[in-house]
Amino acid sequence: MRLLVLGTGTMAKNQVTNFLAIDGVEVVGAVDTDPARLAEFADHFHIEKRFQTLEEAIAWGEFDAATNVTPDRIHHPTSLALIAAGKHVFCEKPLAEHYADALEMTEAAEAAGVINMVNLTYRNVAPLQRAREMVLAGELGTIRHVEASYLQSWLVSRAWGDWRTESRWLWRLSTGHGSNGVLGDVGIHILDFAAYGAATDIDHVFARLKTFNKAPGGQIGEYLLDANDSFTMSVDFTNGALGVIHATRWATGHLNELKLRIYGERGSLEVIHRPDGSELRGCFGEDIENAIWRDIEVPAVLTNYQRFAEAVRTGKQDDPTFRHAANLQKVIDLAIVSEKERRELNLLEASEQDNPADKRIPPLTVVV
Repeated sequence: MRLLVLGTGTMAKNQVTNFLAIDGVEVVGAVDTDPARLAEFADHFHIEKRFQTLEEAIAWGEFDAATNVTPDRIHHPTSLALIAAGKHVFCEKPLAEHYADALEMTEAAEAAGVINMVNLTYRNVAPLQRAREMVLAGELGTIRHVEASYLQSWLVSRAWGDWRTESRWLWRLSTGHGSNGVLGDVGIHILDFAAYGAATDIDHVFARLKTFNKAPGGQIGEYLLDANDSFTMSVDFTNGALGVIHATRWATGHLNELKLRIYGERGSLEVIHRPDGSELRGCFGEDIENAIWRDIEVPAVLTNYQRFAEAVRTGKQDDPTFRHAANLQKVIDLAIVSEKERRELNLLEASEQDNPADKRIPPLTVVV
């Protein structure tokens, strides 16, 4: 696979490191509007072809696929251009800023017949994959309750840098700079973590969003700090289970932790993922009587990068697809409307007419 890298920031470095470890993958070109950043990146990875516009790269055309690592609001126009050129696309999350654009990207990719995947990186967590297998095998029985959390602490610690002075963090706190807050940034991850791990979909959502005062006047320089810092969400799943999902950047003591608990009639599972590793624990059989939880061994799994490369090689679509990410975006969009209108929303029935608070959301007729 001849791969083009679109956007050469921090995440692009991580992606390219993973892609170059795969046999048969060659990074043949890089694109960035910042010439200094582009040069540093291309020099580091010994990439010969360098472009300051995507149009130039497409005109050159000697690549099979592209990984789109641009800012969120740029995903839509650039992915559509790549799809129109017949290129396979691996896109960073979220797929788009809102459902309408994500759906347009999905339909374009499907009509063009190109491989399309979204880098929901926590699919790489082996315990999550194993939990899903156990749920699908019926080992937990009927699922009754699901709880999931995504906890970060970078608003109260400097472990990853100082958000008060660094633009790479400040933009995530400002809707005017393209951020939908913690809901848009990591919400898609924890929604996927919960629904994928529990092997079910979301069909109702009621959400609360909260923005805390972080600076005098709620602003630092050009950045109005108005994006949400925390969210809580109660959801109904299509399998009948009730769920609670929440995320925050104010979780003192938690650098970056995802947790999923799945409770069934015959047993329960807990998945925990932190920067230093992940684990799967279960409570089954006689252990239920005494609430004894035991570690479950988990084999390694293929990464998103490996599965995308294989999908391009074979022409067989793999997950997570654009459509899946678009449907998750639908949940996020409706969570915002739910907060504005203080009411529960049904993903099957919600429409523009039902939700005048957000005209970006077209009629919703597909279950996530």
